[in-house]
Amino acid sequence: MHRFAVVSLYAALVVAPVAAQPTSASPAPDWKNGAVCYEIFVRSFFDSDADGVGDLNGLIQKLDYINDGSPSTQRDLGARCIWLMPVAESPSYHGYDATNYYRVERDYGTNDDFKRLVAEAHRRGIRVLVDMVLNHASSEHPFFKEALLNPSSPYRDWFRWSATNPNEKGPWGQEVWHRSPKREEFYYGVFWSGMPDLNYANPAVREEANRIARFWLEEMGADGFRLDAIPYLIEENGRLSHTPGTHALLRDYAASIRRVAPTAFTIGEVWDSTGAMLPYYPDQLDAHFAFAVSDAIFEAVKTGSMKNLFPSVLRLQRELPANRWSPFLRNHDQTRTLTELGGDINRARLAVTLLLTFPGLPFIYYGEEIGMTGNKPDERLRTPMHWSRGPGAGFTRGAAWEPLQTDSLTANVEAQDADTSSLLNLHRRLIHLRTSHSALGTGELVPIAANNDAVAAYLRRERGRAVLVIINLGATPISGVTLSSDARALPAGRYTVKNLLGGPEAAGVQVRSDGRIRNYVPLRTLGPMQSHVLELSSGR
Repeated sequence: MHRFAVVSLYAALVVAPVAAQPTSASPAPDWKNGAVCYEIFVRSFFDSDADGVGDLNGLIQKLDYINDGSPSTQRDLGARCIWLMPVAESPSYHGYDATNYYRVERDYGTNDDFKRLVAEAHRRGIRVLVDMVLNHASSEHPFFKEALLNPSSPYRDWFRWSATNPNEKGPWGQEVWHRSPKREEFYYGVFWSGMPDLNYANPAVREEANRIARFWLEEMGADGFRLDAIPYLIEENGRLSHTPGTHALLRDYAASIRRVAPTAFTIGEVWDSTGAMLPYYPDQLDAHFAFAVSDAIFEAVKTGSMKNLFPSVLRLQRELPANRWSPFLRNHDQTRTLTELGGDINRARLAVTLLLTFPGLPFIYYGEEIGMTGNKPDERLRTPMHWSRGPGAGFTRGAAWEPLQTDSLTANVEAQDADTSSLLNLHRRLIHLRTSHSALGTGELVPIAANNDAVAAYLRRERGRAVLVIINLGATPISGVTLSSDARALPAGRYTVKNLLGGPEAAGVQVRSDGRIRNYVPLRTLGPMQSHVLELSSGR
């Protein structure tokens, strides 16, 4: 496995100072540096035509909420990219079983509506990622329907068939061979009978996957893809996931995308451990979601202890550049954050503060920023966005496709917009801080030891800039907290401190000649479930 070098800030500052370069010689900054992405279910975001279903024109109307394109304002979230859950034509509400990969779902609008969305997003500095479902098609897809009816169809070998039931179980013990409704035979579908797996042993299927990607990049203007369920693309020698063939397919697929659009961004879903995710680097997709980091954050805020908080982050930081892995709290398949935390808004605030002060390219699921709730079944994880207190929560003037959550009168944008202490405004402040402070946006994370396990403390440092994050994960005040570091945490000197989230000002910090922080007392008392993001400025 290829490993990426991590260069310490201290060595860079002391050994190899960077000379100033002419502006003309400087490469364009990577949009991912300091960026945050926002996951959207179009069906639930905003309904522009009162039919109860969110649509692309409604999303266009709400782009300023995501990012208004002006660096001088902070009333927007400040996200620099959006991931759209599937928008291709599909018979289901969720879209993960496409019947036409070349046409926008009619409930959402037209191909021209999508192109207009991309143009308006780009005008605001927002990249648009499309959910690409490579593993399977819909059982209603014309190719599969023809293959069912005609064993000599050219599309027969686009899917996997068996004359008898192999009685194999799937990766989580599920049935994966499904009886054909037309004859005594079975077809393979790892997720559901309505989602037959595509057969990537067939070169024609690979060519079609590349053609679909080229269409969305060149014709539709998308900036890249989130790829669903990639461990299951190719089954080999009795293995149903993580096979060599899957890695080879992704390597070829990503290379094809780069030839078409060298700056396109691809991110994959490997819902597994970090160890299982790392083999999907370095030359397959650009990035993958860091499920282990999500687990670590929730464990810390639930238990009030930082003991298992850092290992997953530090491993990814050692192995990968920060813009090649994506931490998150929740996505469309998981119980929403506030529900998972038993309705504790203070613990939700801790979770998002950790997420948005960690390295990586974070993703936020729509509605998380206002504390929307939701639990299984899946439809209840994907309910309409709460925009206001009025009928339909401002999502629709008609009858919403799915009933609203019961907290729509309180957990909505209108109620939180003017409240400086709201969860929404915390998201806004933290996202804009990542953009404006390079240490938070791209800096290395350095754990700082505290004398209490309820305190999570860490530096983010980059090119002479440093931010110290201190979080009391516990439900009681803590007095006399001291912080200490290993050598070379920072260049020696006296640092003044500014609290970027407001609140009490912390004491200055002295860094010893060996770069150590020793027994630093930032504040006399840390309040319960309180966070401090402290900018450190050297007085040398």
